[in-house]
Amino acid sequence: MSLTRRRLLSLFAGLAAAAGLSAFWASRMRTYEGPVSDHFDGTRFYDPDGSPPKSLGEVLRWQFGPDRQRQPWPEWAQSPYADTPPPRVTGDKVRLSFVGHASWLIQASGLNILIDPVWSDRASPFTFAGPKRHNAPGIAFDALPPVDIALVSHGHYDHLDVATLSKLTQKFSPRVITPLGNDATMRSADSSIRAEAFDWHHRIELGNGVAVTLVPTRHWSARGLFDRNKSLWASFVLETPAGKLYIVCDSGYGDGKHFRRVAEAHGPLRLVILPIGAYEPRWFMRDQHMNPEDAVKALADCGAAQALAHHHGTFQLTDEAIDAPVIALGEALDTAKIPRERFVALKPGQVVEI
Repeated sequence: MSLTRRRLLSLFAGLAAAAGLSAFWASRMRTYEGPVSDHFDGTRFYDPDGSPPKSLGEVLRWQFGPDRQRQPWPEWAQSPYADTPPPRVTGDKVRLSFVGHASWLIQASGLNILIDPVWSDRASPFTFAGPKRHNAPGIAFDALPPVDIALVSHGHYDHLDVATLSKLTQKFSPRVITPLGNDATMRSADSSIRAEAFDWHHRIELGNGVAVTLVPTRHWSARGLFDRNKSLWASFVLETPAGKLYIVCDSGYGDGKHFRRVAEAHGPLRLVILPIGAYEPRWFMRDQHMNPEDAVKALADCGAAQALAHHHGTFQLTDEAIDAPVIALGEALDTAKIPRERFVALKPGQVVEI
């Protein structure tokens, strides 16, 4: 059997399984119900300044087109770093520990806040298939301090990991702050998850002078084949004693207006976390995922004093090599005449304090 035929059979088997899983969950999941707005039509969410997700035909063109150049990743690429965080961080300091992909632990004002926590081996609805980790989390789960808050940006499996949220709930019972509709996904899987869902531009007090605002981002959301954009997606602006942190978990660039609007509404920004990976091929990924050149433009647009990179090097979601985003980030910074130390790509387990 040819490689292309095997890949086709594998894809169709996966689609059939996903369709069955989607139909099963659709039969038992509640979906968001609320008033029509400028980004919700009564059934699905949309970005007035964005683009809809790609069609199944375009997915097949990407996967099986004659020009596809998927770069191989090493089976395992362990980070040389591992973090054991302190129980709490107080005063005017903020401590950021990179867990991997889009997961972070942010410690500020005595609060421990996780961003898009994923400790599972796969970013997938299945335990036996789908993108698999290529390195361990930068913080071992058992080394986590007491978790007070989890911010979950949207429903894609590399950001909303129900298994991890359930483990966090069993151990710490944190508040889980998420955009509209994702609370239904969480509670359908585990009713004990303390999910609180909010719309764009809502500001939520987290305690101890820390607050978070959900802001629009250029992306989309789905868990299966039949729930596209039935839950909302967002980025976060986190107010801390060290200044405002702009956390962009997943986003395309577009014309940059999303980033400029955050600067206008929430600036000045002390630090921005920007995705730099999962961007090839560009014809397919451009609308929803930035490449490093886009991320450098986003830094200029939002005007943050410092930037950290994420969404690279852990799960192979797209076609670029494992080290391509970090190499391209350095080149894009040099081209833009921005010092490389202003926009840094950490490895899992590395820590930054501000």
